[in-house]
Amino acid sequence: MTVTLAPILETERLILRAPAPEDFEAWAEFAADEVTMRHLGGPQARSVAWRGICTVTGAWSIRGFSMFSVIEKASGRWIGRLGPWQPEDWPGREVGWGLARETWGKGYATEGAAACMDYVFDVLGWPDVIHTIEPANTASQAVAKRLGSTLWGPSAMPAPYQDTFVESWGQTREQWLARRQGNRTAIP
Repeated sequence: MTVTLAPILETERLILRAPAPEDFEAWAEFAADEVTMRHLGGPQARSVAWRGICTVTGAWSIRGFSMFSVIEKASGRWIGRLGPWQPEDWPGREVGWGLARETWGKGYATEGAAACMDYVFDVLGWPDVIHTIEPANTASQAVAKRLGSTLWGPSAMPAPYQDTFVESWGQTREQWLARRQGNRTAIP
């Protein structure tokens, strides 16, 4: 088995690193929050949150990439998870995000996702990226738009999410690189 060590990515206000044992309490609170989890599969029991953090952590070994824990630099707090994601039968190579409700509206999702977009295109060599978003999740649609992604259409989700209707927003590597070169300041 190949074990891949996760890189540490830094932005102006965030540290993106592999999940660690000390993240679990905040992760479990995040996963239990009904409002936060409204578009992320619904609230989860602590035992399900534990399996979730282990899945994200284990994907670094199995896939060579996975979501990062998001740490707010100013406070040192765990505030969410975001990054590359592609479980078996997923509709594409995704950069996704989920942040604790008290951090919404600060631009953290866009800031962290932009760093992850650089990572997946520059380091992993992905040809394209999607963001799977429920149609009612206008906040995540706004993040996708700020990243330069456009609506690609409906996507079929694998079990056990097969009854969840999502749309894929996405862009190609070439679109990202052209936008990054031409207007990098537009990405917070």
